[in-house]
Amino acid sequence: MKNIKVEFFSQSKKWPRRIPKIKIITKKTINKMSSYFKRDHRFELNIILSDKEKMIKLNKIYKNKQLDTDVLTFILKNSNKNVGKILYCDIFFSIDTIEKFIYKNKVSIYDHFNHLLIHSLLHINGYDHKKNSDFKKMKNEEIKILGSFGINNPYTT
Repeated sequence: MKNIKVEFFSQSKKWPRRIPKIKIITKKTINKMSSYFKRDHRFELNIILSDKEKMIKLNKIYKNKQLDTDVLTFILKNSNKNVGKILYCDIFFSIDTIEKFIYKNKVSIYDHFNHLLIHSLLHINGYDHKKNSDFKKMKNEEIKILGSFGINNPYTT
């Protein structure tokens, strides 16, 4: 999509060999989710492939939690008459937490990455899960999108 720009950054030695496939998954997922993205907005996405240590620091600074997490999404909205509406989005993924999950649940790293990516892209497009009803709505969208890729419902794992 013309209004979405994606950059990839690796902060861990565990990511580089996986980046080519992650780029393909990201492109396919964004294309599949094109109807979720507002046409009158520009999206600048940074996919930051990180690790446990970085995620703990970010989670402490921005969420006031002293723990690791699999994905964190940060969104900065900017708008003015000269450039229009732009969303700058940083999506951090923790390889350590992802690996722990996939080994425990015996799922593909790429399927799980895709689930986390879909989750973050829904956040970028206004979905949230602070209330239980919002969580159910977001979860159902994730399941539907994953199903369109032939990926099983991750909430039954």
